[in-house]
Amino acid sequence: MKKNIHLSAEPLEIGTCRDFASGNSNGAECIFIGTVRNATDGRTVHQLHFECYESMAMKEMDKIAGKALEQFEISAIAIHHRIGTLAIGDIPVIIAVGAAHRGAAFSACQFAIDTLKESVPIWKKEFFEDGEVWVSAHP
Repeated sequence: MKKNIHLSAEPLEIGTCRDFASGNSNGAECIFIGTVRNATDGRTVHQLHFECYESMAMKEMDKIAGKALEQFEISAIAIHHRIGTLAIGDIPVIIAVGAAHRGAAFSACQFAIDTLKESVPIWKKEFFEDGEVWVSAHP
């Protein structure tokens, strides 16, 4: 069982996450790719900006990966998140999970993204034509 946690201002690489989660014993790989969309609640989004409390974010993402490895029958999980200013179509988050079976891979991947959004201190600012707003990551 292995985990890979990464936080970066540089673009994230889907292949890097997939390669980490891949393995000969896996019958399934589940990859969640979050992308910057061009609209929120009917308003046109021009870009997003992500900030974080880096040391705490890394600790929390590591905890999420550890819990996923404990709770689901998976062999590997990568959780990568980007910070800084991102354009429409950019990738702010990738979660890749490898497992023997698809059910565990899907469940672990969903657990990881849902928990990340609830507990990791990463904040998002949306930029619109008529202003900007910080979005609460923790509803």
